[in-house]
Amino acid sequence: MDALDLLDWRRRVAGLYREVRRCDPVAGHARWFAGREELLRYHPQSPIPQARRASFRLRVAPYDPTFRFVVPVLPAEALRTSVATGDGVVHQDRIGRVELPGLGTLDLWWVAVYGGGVFLPVRDATSGSTGYGGGRYVLDTVKGADLGGGRDDLVVDLNFAYPPSCAYDEAWSCPLPGPGNRLDAPVPVGEQGPG
Repeated sequence: MDALDLLDWRRRVAGLYREVRRCDPVAGHARWFAGREELLRYHPQSPIPQARRASFRLRVAPYDPTFRFVVPVLPAEALRTSVATGDGVVHQDRIGRVELPGLGTLDLWWVAVYGGGVFLPVRDATSGSTGYGGGRYVLDTVKGADLGGGRDDLVVDLNFAYPPSCAYDEAWSCPLPGPGNRLDAPVPVGEQGPG
């Protein structure tokens, strides 16, 4: 993998989320969908195997405003997890929790790498049926996936949930949602997984 291609990927993802934060949620969702599909189909860092890129189409559910939340970060007992990936061991520190009314509570993590970042994965009742079995990511600020918020709250819009790279190609290794990031309820919005 070319480091400059990875840099370009991250810049494009960060730019895409910057555009999304400037739009109303419905327009931002349409922009995200188009931008994500373009990256997955054409970018050298795409996790979609080269032989499948020409026919690849992103499957994204229509925007549903009932799955958008602006929620405070609630306190949680400190916890560190370590996840083995293809890049080595990734340490994550729980920095709080977010409560999504009608759905449940999710752990919020800080990825303890150089520079760090907020990480919010989710596994829900659609995982393994319409969604990727391992779950999806909602926020991953290390890679630019940030929907905004204030000093003490976050925009958690499940319409922007997407499968990790390992959903598309097993050559990738990804941290997946642990027990504190599972919802019993279905989340029928966002990217539906490999199709």
